[in-house]
Amino acid sequence: MKRKNIFHLVIIILTLSLFQSCKNELKEEVKKQTKDEEGNVIEIVTNNMDFQTLDTIKSGWNTFKYLNKSNEVHFFLLDKYPMGKTIEDTEKEIGPPFQNGMDLIMEGKSEEAVAEFGKLPEWFSEVVFSGGSGLVSPNKSSLTTVKLDPGYYIMECYVKMPNGKFHTSMGMAKPIIVTDSDSGNSSPKETINITISSKEGVNFDQSIRKGKQIFSVYFKDQIVHENFVGHDVNLVKLDKGASLEVLEKWMNWANPKGLISPAPNGFTFLGGVNDSPAGSTGYFSVELKAGDYVLISEVPNTLSKKMLKTFSVTE
Repeated sequence: MKRKNIFHLVIIILTLSLFQSCKNELKEEVKKQTKDEEGNVIEIVTNNMDFQTLDTIKSGWNTFKYLNKSNEVHFFLLDKYPMGKTIEDTEKEIGPPFQNGMDLIMEGKSEEAVAEFGKLPEWFSEVVFSGGSGLVSPNKSSLTTVKLDPGYYIMECYVKMPNGKFHTSMGMAKPIIVTDSDSGNSSPKETINITISSKEGVNFDQSIRKGKQIFSVYFKDQIVHENFVGHDVNLVKLDKGASLEVLEKWMNWANPKGLISPAPNGFTFLGGVNDSPAGSTGYFSVELKAGDYVLISEVPNTLSKKMLKTFSVTE
């Protein structure tokens, strides 16, 4: 009788333990799934060549906190794919022309590279680049808010390795499903307005002070530049003596030494708003310290296009 009671007690303890374990796991899973449902920030973490984040999010306004815990500069861009196209199509039809073209650029064969880029499928022109963070330096974070329509997206980073290999081919391409259900979130209230266009460049409406600032970025228009991407806005803090000419050249991925690791010394990348459609507005938040800064787009010839603007923040 005593042995039977002990056996029953053990079964009860094991059952309760299993129940509590399942309950804790369920709590964690619910936490992951509802992280954006309560209007909270959706966290993205890069440890190396990865994006650790939710697989499914709601449509509408969403705020992303991007934690770059790696040793390299990264960003994330959200590409909305046309109906029926998935990451498998990316790997078969998009990745090879871009990587083969980049390899030819690295070899100094520019004409052959252009021919390779010409192999991109027609449906690539239907991809809607829908915002994301600007460039983020190692062990830094960014906070970006964008409005997303329902659909199938690829989250990507195409910064290059020292040998010219894109980070996308190293694992930084993650499918994201944006559902029909609206997040219910609202856009933040900006403190600084930025407008960017192909004709007028980057402009902002007032002096910029230290402390927390929320920048709105209005895309007055959008075009495909010489390096196959649209314009965006990146915030960069400049060290004393840092060369804007070096930064301008590095910001163009189509340059053999452009957008390649390691990033040049003298610059700290603090996020921004990535390539977005004409007429859209995105937001990014940052705590500004005293110093010199630049707002720059990731396109060729930013100075002549007025897409490189400097400003200083005083104590």
